[in-house]
Amino acid sequence: MSTHEPPKGVQQAAQRAQTWIDEGNAGDSFTDVGRQRAAQLAKGEKVSDDVVKRMRAYFSRHHKDTDAKGFSSGDEGYPSAGRVAWDAWGGDAGRRWVESLDDED
Repeated sequence: MSTHEPPKGVQQAAQRAQTWIDEGNAGDSFTDVGRQRAAQLAKGEKVSDDVVKRMRAYFSRHHKDTDAKGFSSGDEGYPSAGRVAWDAWGGDAGRRWVESLDDED
């Protein structure tokens, strides 16, 4: 089983999410898995192929959230709970990263 080191942009998104979580912006339905993923990625810990697969699935399921109110900087309600979760999983950089890894498998 191979492991993958998250790029700096992924780490930065997860660090931003951790700040928002600490500030109470994650919402009531934010999961422990999301908190764990944010912590793992923020530290730059290597992730397994299984985690990469879970990240791909997350981004596929939640891409629709990027169009929601409060997702983008400057929107009312920013950061929305969806934005916090998106960044907890590595944000846009995380999505690009795991999609690039898909090409390598």
